[in-house]
Amino acid sequence: MIDLYYLHRVDPDVPIEESVGAMADLVRAGKVRHIGLSEASESTIRRAHAVHPLAAVQSEFSLFSRDVLHNGEKAAMDELGIGFVAFSPLGRGVLTSGIRSLDDLAADDARRGLPRFQPDAFAANLALVARIEAIAREKDATVAQIALAWLLAQGVVPIPGTRRRSRLDENAAAATISLDAGDLERVAGALPDDEIAGGRDFVPTAAGVDR
Repeated sequence: MIDLYYLHRVDPDVPIEESVGAMADLVRAGKVRHIGLSEASESTIRRAHAVHPLAAVQSEFSLFSRDVLHNGEKAAMDELGIGFVAFSPLGRGVLTSGIRSLDDLAADDARRGLPRFQPDAFAANLALVARIEAIAREKDATVAQIALAWLLAQGVVPIPGTRRRSRLDENAAAATISLDAGDLERVAGALPDDEIAGGRDFVPTAAGVDR
């Protein structure tokens, strides 16, 4: 049995009621325990949830990507009791110590095509990360841990990816970091939305996102 079955992209040509209805059939058949969506708009979330309760919605959410706080998505999930799963919670690696130059990315790394990883935008965004580094030093933490602790304080479940056990341990330790209201405001203020350079995604991919 599948614990959580996602519709990872909403098909614009198929009513969400039909898609979720088919997923709900799998729940009733005992093949799936819970269902969820990914990158869905507030309206789509509400329509889907009316057909069958959603356990989770997965969307990009990080200090570098806070659209969900302004477009009604997270508010709707909070209201309806739907879990929020935040992917790319470390800004696709910028909010870590692993990427400090575009040379740190392999020649075929897909991130090289992202707007935020173009030379001028990348340099501007690294300057913003330096502000988080100052806060991290005060907390005896890493930038990644501060970024994850900030997300955890928003009541979401971040899913950072890693290839190393040491990074896994580092990420898990973010749960032990306490940020009070002043800390949270300061962290968010260090990366103002209007100072973040470049869009978050490839144009073709973004065109397929239900927003």
